[in-house]
Amino acid sequence: MDCVFCRIAAGSIPADIVFSDDEIIVVRDIHPQAPVHDVIIPRRHIASVNDLSDTDQLLMGKIILAASQVARKEGVAERGYRLCINCGPDGTQVVPHIHLHLLGGRLLTNELG
Repeated sequence: MDCVFCRIAAGSIPADIVFSDDEIIVVRDIHPQAPVHDVIIPRRHIASVNDLSDTDQLLMGKIILAASQVARKEGVAERGYRLCINCGPDGTQVVPHIHLHLLGGRLLTNELG
């Protein structure tokens, strides 16, 4: 298990856990880009969006729904938040394990570069 997110999901690396169930874990980002910056991670290793298959539709839907629930819990749902999945090196994916960033708690600019 060289994957840092697999190790976090397994409990072998400590993390600030916001939510956890059998399929996903939500942790606070260790390098937050906003007052609220959580990372929603599937427990099953999937390297990137490019590695998703038809069988992953329910899991990805669950990840999006978890993001909306966490946004409410974190108090950013009413004002708004951003969801982002990075894919590959040019998409700035740092950890090769699919994950969804939830950012909120301040006005987020429209610059994507």
